[in-house]
Amino acid sequence: MSSLLSFNIPSSARVLFGAGRLNDLHTLPMPGQKALVVISQGKSTRANGYLDRLENELRQWGCAYVVFDRIQANPLKETVEEGAELAKNEHCDFIIALGGGSVMDSAKVMAMKATNEGDLWDYVMSGTGKRKTPTHEPLPWIAIPTTAGTGSEVDAGGVITNLQTKEKLGIFSTFATYAIIDPELQTTVSQAYTVYQGFDALFQLLEGCLCRSANLYSDMLQETGIRHIVKNLPIVYQDGKNVEARAKMAFATMLSGYSMVISTCTAEHSIEHALSAYHESLPHGAGLIMISKAYYNAILRQHVADDRLVRMAQYMGKEDATRPEDFIGALDDLQKLCGVDNLKMSDYGIVPEEFDEMASNAMTVMARLYTQDLQPLTHEEIVRILRDSYR
Repeated sequence: MSSLLSFNIPSSARVLFGAGRLNDLHTLPMPGQKALVVISQGKSTRANGYLDRLENELRQWGCAYVVFDRIQANPLKETVEEGAELAKNEHCDFIIALGGGSVMDSAKVMAMKATNEGDLWDYVMSGTGKRKTPTHEPLPWIAIPTTAGTGSEVDAGGVITNLQTKEKLGIFSTFATYAIIDPELQTTVSQAYTVYQGFDALFQLLEGCLCRSANLYSDMLQETGIRHIVKNLPIVYQDGKNVEARAKMAFATMLSGYSMVISTCTAEHSIEHALSAYHESLPHGAGLIMISKAYYNAILRQHVADDRLVRMAQYMGKEDATRPEDFIGALDDLQKLCGVDNLKMSDYGIVPEEFDEMASNAMTVMARLYTQDLQPLTHEEIVRILRDSYR
């Protein structure tokens, strides 16, 4: 049977979607009596009143909690281990992630690490990880996203960076008990990060269209999600307070998370993970934007996905597309419309002398994604992608 006609739908979070849905948290059965509330190391979660709203819900339910506020934009191994240790020491029996993809990724990995001994990298299944299977079930966790970008609220893996080994890769944990997707919490995201995160979700969907694991179910998710992003990302770029457009971006992001569960991403993500593993300050979405046109041009040169690229161009608004090149044009148009067509690697300290090592990193550390391309890229092709992207 064709792989297109074969897929698995695993268990996932119970989703509560819509403006104001955070206010319903206290009405739900809680998965424990004391929560570790995980937020970023920035000020926005407190300054915008989101933490206050969550704390009010927990007080109404009568739930104790402790706050861990150390998560970086690219969460680090040591920080995740510190949060897991705090959960154990404070006898927390579940975790709540209030934040963007980095916070949710960290929280779900903390949930696994809090119940299992040893070093976090013992449980990593690729790269220098020791490929150990956790012996104890993770703590339950609740996802409350404050950004629209990663879809981490509905998947079970978290991407963590190990600075010592220069590895940025996924660690499997568990699906959230609840995903409360309230677009009111996303109206204060800065213009730049709104776009970076929106393109992250877009590329997760686009890569799902191209990967070996694409199937009938994922095709449905990807078309719907891509169309919503192309229509609504320019709106929230110009007007971040537009709750309706924010809701549609949140919906598309959720679909991108489901897309990764039902299909997967490709080497575009493994290449970017190499960039931000070496340069922690690089936002993931920005890195994806930087390499995107060169990556898809490399796929175009292979002529292994011409029909898929035409279909992707149609999803992106070029309904009369007939050539794979039309997709590159649609992608370029959207980047210009959102003001991110001239991002520079050099602004983050990236230099061409690193590209050979980064290419090797992309092919090995995230080999699971690298091998999902219909025709895996060579080392030389990845170096060319990086060189063609460099400014």
